[in-house]
Amino acid sequence: MIVVTGGAGFIGSALVWELNRRGEDDILVVDHLGETEKWKNLVGLRFNDYLDKSVFIDRLTRDHFGDRLRAILHLGACSATTEKDADYLIENNYRYTARIAAWRESRPRCRLIYASSAATYGDGAQGYADDETALPNLRPLNMYGYSKHLFDLLALRKGWLKDIVGLKYFNVFGPNEYHKDDMRSVINKAYPQVRDEGRIRLFKSHRPDYADGEQLRDFIYVKDAIAMTLFFLDHPDIGGIYNIGTGRAQSWNDVAAALFKAAGRPLHIDYIPMPEHLQGKYQYYTCADLSKLQAAGWSQPCRSLEDAVDDYVRRYLAMDAHLSLA
Repeated sequence: MIVVTGGAGFIGSALVWELNRRGEDDILVVDHLGETEKWKNLVGLRFNDYLDKSVFIDRLTRDHFGDRLRAILHLGACSATTEKDADYLIENNYRYTARIAAWRESRPRCRLIYASSAATYGDGAQGYADDETALPNLRPLNMYGYSKHLFDLLALRKGWLKDIVGLKYFNVFGPNEYHKDDMRSVINKAYPQVRDEGRIRLFKSHRPDYADGEQLRDFIYVKDAIAMTLFFLDHPDIGGIYNIGTGRAQSWNDVAAALFKAAGRPLHIDYIPMPEHLQGKYQYYTCADLSKLQAAGWSQPCRSLEDAVDDYVRRYLAMDAHLSLA
């Protein structure tokens, strides 16, 4: 059985979708649905069972599953970069992952792949190379990034990274992010306005070395991100921390241009002030260093930003559709 935690979420449900496309359906989805709309991401997908995250971790630590777990793809986390409850983030993002990894120590045949984050890199002053020895030097800018960083450090100290994999996802966008509220991609949030009003709002720059809208990010389509993720399921001999991105830094203006082109509308950008609470925590540049991933054997090119946005708009946003096997 393959466990996908956060399996009703954005990247997690995309992983279930791709596993289904590979013929895999012996899957346990773990999540916490509450009153959210995440359940819609599961419609049309195949899996054996669903468990709430609290039930799963209780059963796991009591060894309910025995040797039946082939892999745990641990995508479950609070991914809100604006979340202020530090205790909640520590418990949900750090300690929960630590409990899974501690269980796995006695079940080494179970593959563990977990989600770290590019937010651990902070302002990028230490670069974006996924070198485990450089982990202690990183300084995340928000509590979300720090909660992820804490587990990376624990895994390093415990020696777990020799045979488990941590993935630092950069700016992932694509179908099944509808439920994420303010954490949705700009593409998802802006599409209705582009379609109906022919305009988009982007943050002004508060640094003289970046023009408005020219802040740079490594934007990766979710379909490419899950292909990279499953590369590590297919190669269980690989351990360590790896970046998941395109290796290209592109601007918000580039995103806007691709979105307007896909929507068939002329480009119109309004630049608005960045909220004060974000100004000291904003990343002006991110770009995944993929040299380590490529050295591990990954060679598949990612879609261009324009092609990815076009696929997202035409097949999903315009159709109000989720990833589905139907």
